[in-house]
Amino acid sequence: MASLKSVVVYSTRLLKTLQQKSHVVHIKRTLVLPGLPLFRRPQGKFLPFGRLSSSTAASGAKGEESLFKWLLLLIPVTTFGLGTWQVKRRQWKMQLINDLRRLVTAEPIPLPLDPNELKDLEYRRVKVRGEFDHARELYVLPRSPVDPEKEARETGANVITPFRCTDLGITILVNRGYVPKQKVRPETRMKGQVEGEVEVVGVVRLTENRKPFVPNNDVERNRWHYRDLEAMGAAAGAEPIFIDADFGSTTPGGPIGGQTRVTLRNEHMQYMVTWYGLCAATSYMWYAKFIKKMV
Repeated sequence: MASLKSVVVYSTRLLKTLQQKSHVVHIKRTLVLPGLPLFRRPQGKFLPFGRLSSSTAASGAKGEESLFKWLLLLIPVTTFGLGTWQVKRRQWKMQLINDLRRLVTAEPIPLPLDPNELKDLEYRRVKVRGEFDHARELYVLPRSPVDPEKEARETGANVITPFRCTDLGITILVNRGYVPKQKVRPETRMKGQVEGEVEVVGVVRLTENRKPFVPNNDVERNRWHYRDLEAMGAAAGAEPIFIDADFGSTTPGGPIGGQTRVTLRNEHMQYMVTWYGLCAATSYMWYAKFIKKMV
């Protein structure tokens, strides 16, 4: 038993030594154990012991590296897909902008009374005939004019005036347009307070939800920050129908019409450049690490 113990200890030390050498492919030990029935096989007296060497660990490491390589390839593939998606999104946004511009420049149609029909007519040009009720104006503020040269330095309000439609028999809300801060009070622009029956051409607008950080509407102080047609209609004694008067409806000394903003946020080109740029950079890095060094 002492000789068996010494053989086992020697073999263990030898195996540890060989495991530290990278050139070892496989080790197979055969112990000759004569006369020991415990280790005797029916076919003979030899007991082979096989043990995997560092090559097995190297194979495992190689498999892990291969998996890591293909996982890293997902980065350029994903960024390429996102860039292509932004191409489609940009095409959709450009088509939407063109459709809006076509609506706000189309020939005006009579204002329909059906609320369900109005829901499908936002930004559509309509025409109405009637009289303004200047005594019940509402003010949406702060607002800047739809004029790139003035927007950076001027703020004021949009004047919303009830409009009694003589042909429809209802009162609606008309955004007459922009006035600077010093012209918000109606007594400062009396020349622009048109009287009598007039025709107004404008675009249909719907209720909007309050955006984050936008203050709540103050009904008591007549300070409105977003279009809440139900609340506005109740305050002005009008139906929740709202149109933005076009520039042609502007009267000298009065609010400046044509304040409908038809531009939509379109940053898809920047997103395309970003995603395709990341795709190109990560593709090159992947090639340099896993392909170029193999050539």
